[in-house]
Amino acid sequence: MNPISYLLLMLLATSLMGSSFAAGKLGLPYVSPLLLVGIRFTLAGGLMAGWAGLRKLPLPADRADWGRLLLIGSLQTAGVMGCIFLSLRTITAGESSILTFMNPLLVVVLGTLFRGWRYRPVQWLGVLTGFAGAAVTLGGGLRLEAGTLLGLGSAFSWAAATLLVKAWGARFHTSVLTAYQMLFGGLILLVLSLLAETPKLQWNAVSVGVILYLALLGSIVQFAAWYYLLSRGDPGRTSAFLFLAPFFGVLSGWLVLGEEITGRTAAGGALIFAGIFLVNWTFGARGGAKAGRP
Repeated sequence: MNPISYLLLMLLATSLMGSSFAAGKLGLPYVSPLLLVGIRFTLAGGLMAGWAGLRKLPLPADRADWGRLLLIGSLQTAGVMGCIFLSLRTITAGESSILTFMNPLLVVVLGTLFRGWRYRPVQWLGVLTGFAGAAVTLGGGLRLEAGTLLGLGSAFSWAAATLLVKAWGARFHTSVLTAYQMLFGGLILLVLSLLAETPKLQWNAVSVGVILYLALLGSIVQFAAWYYLLSRGDPGRTSAFLFLAPFFGVLSGWLVLGEEITGRTAAGGALIFAGIFLVNWTFGARGGAKAGRP
């Protein structure tokens, strides 16, 4: 792949990942959090599932595989995105993106504990550096408010989903996996919206624009670009560029929402970026998974 095209596509994918945090917060005054993210992924997943059907891509062969897709969607879409959008009610888009993108660091920890993966010392250095950055970002880890805990919850849910995709991903066509985990996760979020919040939806230019941006650009285009990059280049080297996503999250929060970039946020974010880089740039674990968005 042409290096310039690779770089441009990488910037597109990671900027869409990061800017989704600011876009989501922009829509929260008009749409309740779980309803917003539920609409986003039900729409995106439904469109992708229809496209996969038109291409006659192979669907899961039995109920067990459909159950695996449901579990992945419960973690990757419902768990991750539900935690993110709920966290945006009390913390900034930049803080939420920094906490969420700790997931490659947690993949190392969970992969070691539950899958027996072995990692190099430099990768463990990356984990320690990343967690130090999280402590700085959270003010020494003492701010146990809802938003910060939800931000950490999104990272744990994403890491768990990554382990499941590593174990089961080969059973599905990539487009089918992407479509149905988004669709199932979106439907779960819509149900949770009815059960756990008072749904609110005000139709106006901002709410419609945010929903379309998140569903079309922040979901379908982002996933398509990211999977294309993973298929055309080394997954370990490609995943190292995930550190750009929280950078774009902080940048878009500042540009779009006028969020202040404090010294604590900048210092903690820099440490987390360094940790993610160290974990990924060594091309994954011996026998383990590449840390990246499934």
